[in-house]
Amino acid sequence: MRRFRFRLSLVLAAVIAAVMAPTEAQHVHDDHSGMQFDSSGMVMNHNPDVLPQGCDAISSDVSFTVHAGTDHALGEIGRIFGYSQHDFRAPPCSRVTIHFHNDDQVRHQWMLHGLPRYLYPQGMFHLEAAGGQHVMGSFIVPADDATYLVHCDMAQHMEKGMKAQLVVGKGSTDLWSVPGVTTDFNSAADDKMPRGTIMLLLASVLTGAALMSAPRR
Repeated sequence: MRRFRFRLSLVLAAVIAAVMAPTEAQHVHDDHSGMQFDSSGMVMNHNPDVLPQGCDAISSDVSFTVHAGTDHALGEIGRIFGYSQHDFRAPPCSRVTIHFHNDDQVRHQWMLHGLPRYLYPQGMFHLEAAGGQHVMGSFIVPADDATYLVHCDMAQHMEKGMKAQLVVGKGSTDLWSVPGVTTDFNSAADDKMPRGTIMLLLASVLTGAALMSAPRR
């Protein structure tokens, strides 16, 4: 009976040790297929070495240091948060490393969308830093000229200023409403009104006024 209890205690100890032990995905930053997660924040889809299709080699190494928080918000209505940089440029097939510093005491993210899903799950590269923390990660951009959305996915953070773009090569097209980079969607729409629209509206108003002031029979 004592021997059975001794063996049972060894089995339980082994199970507890396996459960409590940190996983490789939590602490090994070079596992691009997994996720790094600790008290400083989270890194998803870190990829420093696997090339996208169409890339024969890493063309160059590009590194950005990005700060996030209220201190970096532009002085515009509704802009509460911001990045220290809202426009990023990189050559095709380059390895991009982001050093992400959160200068606030709430969580912030640097998320990039549109990467090839066969290499990056959900087509995404994701950095999330806890308040006052720093995280970093790398990814390799494809060979095509393209423009990628960067933003913070926390509720209302993008709408309040945390939006950016990464332009690879010549890019595809600028994104709407990137703070300090591109025009707000509504303003851009106003700038592209068809020629003569204002004159037509003015003529309609004058015609209506003339009809209203004409003497009735």
